[in-house]
Amino acid sequence: MANAETGQRRLRASAVIPASLTFENVTRRFEGKEAVSDVSFTAGNGEVICLLGASGCGKSTLLRLAAGIEVPDSGRILLDGKEIAGPKTFVEPEDRGIGLVFQDYALFPHLDALSNARFGLGDLAKRESLSIADAALRRVGLGDRLRAMPHELSGGEQQRVALARAVVPRPRVLLMDEPFSNLDRRMRDQVREETVAVLRETGATALIVTHDPEEAMRIADRIALMRAGKLIQIGASRDIYNNPVDLEAARFFCDLNEIEATVKNGRIETALGTFPAPGKQDGERAIAAIRPQSIRLKPAGFCLSGRIISHRFIGEVDLVEVAVQGLDRTLRARVQDAPATKPGSDIGVDIKAAEVLVF
Repeated sequence: MANAETGQRRLRASAVIPASLTFENVTRRFEGKEAVSDVSFTAGNGEVICLLGASGCGKSTLLRLAAGIEVPDSGRILLDGKEIAGPKTFVEPEDRGIGLVFQDYALFPHLDALSNARFGLGDLAKRESLSIADAALRRVGLGDRLRAMPHELSGGEQQRVALARAVVPRPRVLLMDEPFSNLDRRMRDQVREETVAVLRETGATALIVTHDPEEAMRIADRIALMRAGKLIQIGASRDIYNNPVDLEAARFFCDLNEIEATVKNGRIETALGTFPAPGKQDGERAIAAIRPQSIRLKPAGFCLSGRIISHRFIGEVDLVEVAVQGLDRTLRARVQDAPATKPGSDIGVDIKAAEVLVF
């Protein structure tokens, strides 16, 4: 398959023997505050896990602990079951077999792309290391930019050099800290797809930090959702999206229409209908959370009556605000093939109870 930018034939990345990476009750404090708090999970051999959460939630600190840049205050980190950081153990970063790609790529400004890519191969003969770095750069579509200096490379090209540099030593685990955040949307999609392809070809276990839930769902085998230093939920993207552990987790993945109501006989009654409230006690206050894409719009006279407040076409979907009697706020809907209606028009609103989350 040809590279879209250069027309070069893509090579395959060299495979590695992946390792599992385990965090056991890991805590890291800075000035008495816990940046990472009692985190436990395992990234299996060859698994891609995205650490997802808002800025300051501990994602990058967890990566730095795995890389050996930070030392845990308590707990253990294991590589294939062997302790690399713990109460009595600390394996130096260069001896862990773990690669790290920083958010700003951290290329050496005085070295060209080829020299940057071969930097981690200092123990090999020059000819061999140059050959390996050359192949890695060609694999990521930079065969014609081998002698370019970092300042001559675009953001996407710099990220590819950083990726090549990280994989040439054939790390068993690869850590990536917000690797696509500095790229514009078009370039981000392209470079992300290329990066995931390289990860799958090498087979390396990977932890990737991101604050973008869509990005995490696109690339991860599992998502580890973090908040205030804690691991809130971990699972496959479909599971964590459909069954968020709490309201805040649901909010992180999507804007929500939230309607407060009181539980009665295991259900809540709202202006939009009656919905099951499993596990809630009678008289307890609860919130029905409805995703904008879970709302269907029908011609007036069908389903629940509503009135269009605004209607914007944004390409793949229509964004529609709908007023419904009994609600203090308008409903926000994201729909495909919305009825051709103008603000002020009556509309039918259909919501499937099975898609409503109750917290």
